[in-house]
Amino acid sequence: MAQNNSLLDLITKTFSSSVTRIGSVLREPSNLPNLLTCSRIFIVPLIILLLYFDTRWLNLLTAILVVLAAITDGLDGYMARKYNFESNLGKLLDPVADKILLLSTMVMLVYLQRAPAWLICLILCRETAVTGLRSIAAEKGKVIAASAMAKYKTIFQIVAVVALIIHYPFLGADAHAVGIFFLWIAFLYTMWTGYSYFKETFALLMSE
Repeated sequence: MAQNNSLLDLITKTFSSSVTRIGSVLREPSNLPNLLTCSRIFIVPLIILLLYFDTRWLNLLTAILVVLAAITDGLDGYMARKYNFESNLGKLLDPVADKILLLSTMVMLVYLQRAPAWLICLILCRETAVTGLRSIAAEKGKVIAASAMAKYKTIFQIVAVVALIIHYPFLGADAHAVGIFFLWIAFLYTMWTGYSYFKETFALLMSE
């Protein structure tokens, strides 16, 4: 009985401590952009689960979730700039959250046979390589923020992913065809910005 009480006390203290830490984070306005960024990561398991069942209405719900996640992407950047909440953590975490959200969804689209596997593999390789470059630069005390073209790349990826998630004809349009069209545009932007990141990173590292 004493052991059960000790275990209960430990669980209670841990839960209380966690709630306190979360509350302190929420009360600090400067943490809001990073919390919004993290929300894009936390929603990924739900998106994967919904896509696994692959029904017309669940696809539409999943597309809405991805759109909402994309809105948080713009909102966290807006808040960080407007209220001077920008941080090195945010600059590194924001593109990582985008990659986790979009690449996880793209892999599921390959599983559902809605996107070419080779094309998604190349996008995944580029995104992983750029993340590695950012990590190397960060170790050297340098932060490589997302470029303007990279932001357009992300927008095209989101449009492609949302359309391919919907898949079925929607509002008189062939959602799948629209998704493939924007996926090709996103692919071209992805490869070009990948080259630009490699060039910029090597220039930074070689300048030391």
